Order: sequence, then structure tokens, then C-alpha cells
Amino acid sequence: MASARIGISGWRYPGWRGDFYPKGLAQRRELEYASERLGTIEINGSFYSLQRPSSYRAWFDATPDDFVFAVKGGRFVTHMKRLLDVDEALANFFASGILALGSKLGPLLWQLPPTLGFDEPRLSGFFDLLPRTTTKAVELARGRTDKVPDDRAWVDTDADRPLRHAVEVRHSDFATSAAIDLFRKHDIALVVADTAGRYPFLTEVTGGFVYVRMHGDKELYASGYTSAALDRWSERIEGWLGDGLDVYVYFDNDMKGFAPHDALELQRRL
Repeated sequence: MASARIGISGWRYPGWRGDFYPKGLAQRRELEYASERLGTIEINGSFYSLQRPSSYRAWFDATPDDFVFAVKGGRFVTHMKRLLDVDEALANFFASGILALGSKLGPLLWQLPPTLGFDEPRLSGFFDLLPRTTTKAVELARGRTDKVPDDRAWVDTDADRPLRHAVEVRHSDFATSAAIDLFRKHDIALVVADTAGRYPFLTEVTGGFVYVRMHGDKELYASGYTSAALDRWSERIEGWLGDGLDVYVYFDNDMKGFAPHDALELQRRL
């Protein structure tokens, strides 16, 4: 049966303390607190730098058994290398500890920069490199460079599990049938990104699941969602579930602390 998981993008925000997080809650317990109330959280630190296996294991240990993390791919791959010649970069990324999440490893998110338009050969080459199982990820990770030394590498999996990939685009070139067809051909989920009109709002289903990022519908990263807006999103999600699609939703309107509250309100509707 298809399921919907509603969560937040990251969990460590000073402005949430004394608001979403109770006053006096130790910072080290914030992930535990959030994960007891929501079904999933997006790890964003992995976008900025390679994390350590010890961090992934600590996050695993701090969350309930049925919890799921999404992991954001590194900006070195998407923004600096711009998806080209990324074999070693991907090997380092998958060797950095992601597989230590074990059964709690959910979708992998790759966010493209606004300056990167649709380029079929570039995208196809990148999609072909992405591992679709944890076993394939281990094989890829074994090609890591010295950037991930032995004492900072996790190149193992406790089971062979499928891996799902989602790509968030930010260029109008992707609002074409050619782009949609390419995503479908490779079974890559095109992220449904609500960005207050800043970037393309694409709702086509292109993979075997749906990945939604809620950045704010009125003001990017800052505005909260009204009850009416959350009702509309609830109906849309119910439609995807009715089609047999798992749905992952992450609120990223964190600037003024709306994200966790909006996530809880949407979760209640479902």
C-alpha cells in the first residue's frame, strides 16, 4: 500500500528553540523530538560537505525504527561539477556514510542550480551513474578517492535495498515534454517544488514515487501555508496515493519557523 511521509528539511534551527522545540530541550535531543512527531526528515548538511559515518549512525540511533531520512546530494556534484565527470565525486559521496543509515535510508535528492538548463546528454550520463540499489552503491563507493580515507568511509550494506532518486530543477528549460520523457525513461522523480513562483512548478509524475519540497507559496523560504493551501495539498497527495504512489513531502519554509508546524498540520490532514 502506498504511503505518505511528511517532514522537514533539516532540524537544527536556532529560531525553532522555544517554539517548535520546547524551551530547555537540549540541542542534542532536537532530532529525537522532531522524529517522534514526523515521519521523515531531509538531511541537508550532505549538500554542503561530506558527512561522517559516525554522524549517520548517530542520526540512525536517535530516531524511531520506522523513520526515514532523505539525503541531499552534494553541491560539488550538482553545482560545481554540474553533473559532468562526477564518477569519483559520486563514489566519495556514497562512501561517506550514507549507507550507515541502513533501513532508514530513503530517497536521494539532487538539486540543480538555476543556471543549469535541460541538457539531455548531460542528464542521461548522470542518471546512468546513479546506483539503484544499496549493493550497487557499495560497488560505486569502493571507487572513492583519498578524500574519503579508510577511517572515514562506510562501504557496506546490511541488505540489498532499492534506492530512489529525485531531482529538483530550477530552470524553465525543464518544462518541456523532452525533459519529462527523459526523467520517465530513467525512472527519476521530478521534484514538485513550491517556490512562490520563483522556479518552475512541475507536477508531472516521472518516477515510481513523488517527492515534494515546500519552500513557501507566497514568500520563498519565509511564508507559512494557510489552512486552505494545506487542504489543497492534502487533496493532491491523496490523489497520488490513490494512484499507488508513495509520497515524500518536506517543508523548507524554515526562515520564520513555519516549517515544522505546517508539516504537522498537513500530516494531520492525511
